[in-house]
Amino acid sequence: MRQMEFKMERTGLLKEGDVLPVTEGKLPDSYYYTLGDAFAMSANYTFRERLTSTEGKVLEIKNTPKGYFVNVSFDE
Repeated sequence: MRQMEFKMERTGLLKEGDVLPVTEGKLPDSYYYTLGDAFAMSANYTFRERLTSTEGKVLEIKNTPKGYFVNVSFDE
């Protein structure tokens, strides 16, 4: 199992336990991931850190001074 953190701008769109699709985006030297219908976005990852799963389960939603963060688990 692999866990990744996504940054979410608005709360109330997701809840713990939701299973959502993840979409991969490509930059010139890295990859990023979008959760669901653009609910949250990941950091940039290198080629060897690339995600192979197409959906993940929301484990936790955190409210921090820097914003909302979503922890998602993937079967990898």
